[in-house]
Amino acid sequence: MKGISENFKMVAKTIFGLEEICAGELRKMGAENINLHNRAVSFEGNIGVMYKANLMVRTALRILVPMHEFSVSDEHQFYNEVKKIDWSVYLSADDTLAIDTVLNTPIFNHSQYISQKAKDAIVDQFRERYGRRPSVDLDKPTLRIHIHIYNETCSIAFDSSGESLHKRGYRAKTNLAPINEVLAAGLVMVAGWTGRTPLVDPMCGSGTILIEAAMIASDIPCNIHREWFGFEMWHSFLPYDAELWKTIHTAAIDKINDADVKLYGCEISPHVTRKAKENIKWAKVEDMITIVNTDFQDFAPPEGSGTLIMNPPYGERMDNDDLTALYKSIGDTFKKRYQGYDCWVISSNMEALKNVGLRPSRKVTLYNGQLECRYMMYSMYAGTKKLHKLEGKQE
Repeated sequence: MKGISENFKMVAKTIFGLEEICAGELRKMGAENINLHNRAVSFEGNIGVMYKANLMVRTALRILVPMHEFSVSDEHQFYNEVKKIDWSVYLSADDTLAIDTVLNTPIFNHSQYISQKAKDAIVDQFRERYGRRPSVDLDKPTLRIHIHIYNETCSIAFDSSGESLHKRGYRAKTNLAPINEVLAAGLVMVAGWTGRTPLVDPMCGSGTILIEAAMIASDIPCNIHREWFGFEMWHSFLPYDAELWKTIHTAAIDKINDADVKLYGCEISPHVTRKAKENIKWAKVEDMITIVNTDFQDFAPPEGSGTLIMNPPYGERMDNDDLTALYKSIGDTFKKRYQGYDCWVISSNMEALKNVGLRPSRKVTLYNGQLECRYMMYSMYAGTKKLHKLEGKQE
């Protein structure tokens, strides 16, 4: 790794549709030369920026540090190029490794096979030099290696995060289809919620959207509850690096504020309601969030302006008639109870969204896992939309 003050290139992996928000977060961390890519943001910074990005960038899935790049034409050349790298700089025979591979090339079609070939090259080098080899640990390796092959170019990066950064460390309980914490934070940030008005999640499930919103409003670092990061395992993580990490960690905690926010969640299942309350307690934001065990149609939100964010079922476990009725009831409930609110709905089911029966003010394409979704905003004006426009003209 570079010296403590020297800049180097990094890549933040993110969710499709959140690249600009991720770039904005990185800019606040002191990152430079920021460029947007598909599901990624490249940037430059020193080791301190790398630590801050892991601890505080809410829309990043991983922070990668590119280390080596070479051309590749077949598996034999790939093996040889990987073996040329002096892996003893980064690993010892007593250490562990894990390898993730992403392919975007006509040369190879099986990412797991390429990961295996890379592992073979590394351990063969150790066997030949030392008679012993590092072992594989998929959960908590000394070094997690990320391989990306695009056409004939292979890039090898080290994963400074270790586990995906969506694993915040606060979610002990989940429902059947929990929303990714990074996506949840992204939904709140895309909606532009600042904490000044109430926020309601009327189908809150395990409470992830509300927890992320509470952490945003209070400036709680998103990964403050994580037990470890990948960079803490690296050979280059020397005592002065550990001291810098401690300083950054402490400074981030000192910036936490006691935000006076109003966050409400509804959940129809008593069992899932209990899970949500447990997760909220784990995240230590229980003083900011109220969870009600009720149907979303029966909840009376605070009057005035506010924001609603919901992640309804997409239909994987429902028949079409039930799904049509559900989405129609969503639109009816917005009109009945949420005048003055900006209501945001994410769904991969474009046909079901039509049954909301309202014209969206904004549409954003995001991915929930492998599912392409639309994140729709419905502005529920206080009074009729026609009256609202008329008042605007008179001002």
